[in-house]
Amino acid sequence: MHDYPPTYSSPRDVDLRRQARKPLFGLGRLVATPGALNILTTAQCHPVQLLQRHQHGDWCDPGELCTADKAANDHALLTGGRLLSVYRVDGIRLYVMTEAVNDGSERRDSTCILLPSEY
Repeated sequence: MHDYPPTYSSPRDVDLRRQARKPLFGLGRLVATPGALNILTTAQCHPVQLLQRHQHGDWCDPGELCTADKAANDHALLTGGRLLSVYRVDGIRLYVMTEAVNDGSERRDSTCILLPSEY
């Protein structure tokens, strides 16, 4: 199974988990749009590469997210909010978005890889 909580009680708990190189959250059901799949296939980039970075809190390639967006993701780990990462594959931006924690299941239901224009 997994050993990550639906939310963290403090930023220190998130930092300790990052330092241990453990996943920070569950991805739920994995989906990707046709446009994103086309980019990944053409670039011969396996989606697992992006998903692992996202799940470990490596939110973006250099220059893709501002400090406030990265802080919003870190805050979402504490509150259960939605998570967004931005990566470039063959020079094209792709989003990786994980839904907020579902109050009923206390898990994140899904993660989607998509082009910004498909958001």
